[in-house]
Amino acid sequence: MTSATPHAERKYRTATAIQRRINPVLRRLPFQTVLETTGRVSGLPRRTPVGGRRVGDSFWLVSEFGERSGYVRNIKADPRVRVRLRGRWHTGTAHLLPDDDPAARLRLLPRLNSAAVRAFGAGLLTVRVDLDG
Repeated sequence: MTSATPHAERKYRTATAIQRRINPVLRRLPFQTVLETTGRVSGLPRRTPVGGRRVGDSFWLVSEFGERSGYVRNIKADPRVRVRLRGRWHTGTAHLLPDDDPAARLRLLPRLNSAAVRAFGAGLLTVRVDLDG
C-alpha cells in the first residue's frame, strides 16, 4: 500500500469515524443496499451499507478508498458475495475493475451516495458484482 497524502489520510480517518457510527444503523434498515463479504481473517460474514445500481444481472458500486476498504480486501481474498437489494438477498461474484473510470461510473450511480463517495473518497475503485441467476 502506498502512503497517503496528509489530506487523503485526514479524509480517510474522517470517513471511517463516521462510518463506524452510522453503518451499524444503516445495515439494519430493510431497504438499505448492503454488500456482504466473508472476512478474510475471521471467515465471518461482514456487512457493509453501500450505494450502487443494478444494471441487468450486475450490481455496480465505487469503493471510496479503493483497495484500502475492508470489503475490497475481503473481496480479494474471496470474491463470492451477497448483495441485499430492495430487501432481497442476491449471491454473486465481485470483480475489482482498476481499469474502469470510477469518476465516470459515479455519474451513472445514485446521486446522494456518489456525492458522498466523491467528497470523502481517495483512490476510488469500481466494483462489479455479477449476480447469480
